[in-house]
Amino acid sequence: MADTEYCRRTAVTGLSVSPTDAARLRELVEAWKRGCQLAVNEAWGVCHTRSEVQQLAYDRLREETDLGSQHAVLATHRAAEAIKRARQRDGDKPEFTTPTVAFDTRTMTVFDDHTVSLTTTGERVRCDLKLSDDGYQSQYLDDDEWEPAKSTLHYRDGEFTFHLGFRTPRPDIDAPTEGATVLGVDLGVDNLAVTSTAEFFDAGELNHRREEFENVRASLEATGTRSATRTLRQAGERTDRSVRQRLHEVANGIVAEAEEYDCQLIAFGELSEAAELLPEADRYHEWLFERLLSFVEYRAAEAGIAVVEVNPEYTSQRCMECGFTHPQNRNLEENQFECLKCEASAHDDYNAAKNIAFRCVRRGPLSSRGLGAAACALQSGLVTPDDGFTPYAELSEAPRSD
Repeated sequence: MADTEYCRRTAVTGLSVSPTDAARLRELVEAWKRGCQLAVNEAWGVCHTRSEVQQLAYDRLREETDLGSQHAVLATHRAAEAIKRARQRDGDKPEFTTPTVAFDTRTMTVFDDHTVSLTTTGERVRCDLKLSDDGYQSQYLDDDEWEPAKSTLHYRDGEFTFHLGFRTPRPDIDAPTEGATVLGVDLGVDNLAVTSTAEFFDAGELNHRREEFENVRASLEATGTRSATRTLRQAGERTDRSVRQRLHEVANGIVAEAEEYDCQLIAFGELSEAAELLPEADRYHEWLFERLLSFVEYRAAEAGIAVVEVNPEYTSQRCMECGFTHPQNRNLEENQFECLKCEASAHDDYNAAKNIAFRCVRRGPLSSRGLGAAACALQSGLVTPDDGFTPYAELSEAPRSD
């Protein structure tokens, strides 16, 4: 099963480690950092996919580090991920200084007694997981539907913590074939996402984090010391964590909006086109959009909601009220849409989100596969091609509100 077909969770727990096992784990951490750096040095400017970096650097890692065969493979994969991120940001060659190590099901075993066995550069170690009586980790450890997956060991201030990954197959969600209500989502630079029900997810925090990191990077790169390089790496990791947290929050909010308005479909503009239609967008925004879509797909699958993409062309220029389409309908500087024909006005991103939903209903590209979108959800009612706008108060079933 492809990796994208899983829902994933992470349970963070401490490890109870003996002095002897702690020494073995510290040796593994150092070997891992060295292995990742060797792989980056080999592949930088040459290749960046996992298979390419593995083929290029694996033998050298086995010869020049004490990593076992599987950890050498994982190190080349981690190097490939770091190179890809650096390329997306037009950044410098990654440097591995953070004391972490990746594990998979070949290098770790999780037991029913809440212990974990970990491969090191020498003998395996077996450690107790530090769990509280009411800890959330148990809901994954004790549930057979969740299986252990890629995990990460962290070492800091003399203590080890384990970010234990779990996965379960994503539910099979077939796009509904009739009568579906669609939630439209428009992606952007100032507002990361806006729904057709007028829920706005501001990108201010993400843009601020990026600007802050770029300023720090410029200053530290000018310094050029080893300490500055280490500080830059740590700043980048903190930024990555905060961005991921925000993307999870937005994804949860979008799916919650779909549930509240009883939507069976969530429609996005095709990502291959969305970034090109945004003159302010760059490779960073393309990455944000891709990650957000993947997070929404995971959350939506758990809720039984399908996610589709439609052609976003002209959705920012078309009037949702009368259908008149013209570039001058939209005022980019003021983020305002005002129809030159009927004078209807709205926030331009909100207008685009409504058009994305309506395009899914009217002539979505998935219609050949039997997509049965019937109505697009707005904040105050539903819109259909035949009946136009109908307030929720006039419908037999009002939107669910928790």
